Amino acid sequence: MTEITRVPLQPIAKGSLTKLWLGVIVAVLIGAGLAWAAAPKGLSVVTITEGTGASPKIGDVVFVNYVGKLADGTEFDRSQPLPIPPGLLPEGNPLLLEEGAIIDGFLTGILEMQKGGKYTLTIPADKAYGASPPPGSPIPPNADLVFEVEVVDFMSKADFQARAAAIQQMMQQQQGAAPTE
Repeated sequence: MTEITRVPLQPIAKGSLTKLWLGVIVAVLIGAGLAWAAAPKGLSVVTITEGTGASPKIGDVVFVNYVGKLADGTEFDRSQPLPIPPGLLPEGNPLLLEEGAIIDGFLTGILEMQKGGKYTLTIPADKAYGASPPPGSPIPPNADLVFEVEVVDFMSKADFQARAAAIQQMMQQQQGAAPTE
């Protein structure tokens, strides 16, 4: 017959099981924290004031007032009023919503906004300028960008082009009618 070697089991010390479970919980929490920290940050659109109506779509021209800041709060850009008489176009800077016309993150964020709304748009570096910001710009490489955006209005590209042509014609007529000195 074969003999089996017996190994005596030692009793578990009082409180050891509790310490074991606490260790397992701490290890899981540390792992979850590391996974969260390593996850890529995505585009964020936070509504400050709810807009009304439809959202702009690719191909539209959207009129916005905005302030662009770095993650540390340093302002790098701000919309400027157009040098045209009021009422001919909506207030705000016109932006053509097409690939390559504006940074990808701004384009994606604007498509989620509504006319009349105010938003905070946070764009991670990989959806902004990445490692290659515009030359001479105050934006450092791999910078996350934060925009405060107000969507004033939007219209089709064709409507915008027709209005711009009418404004240009009106300005040429005024220049031609201006007295010479």
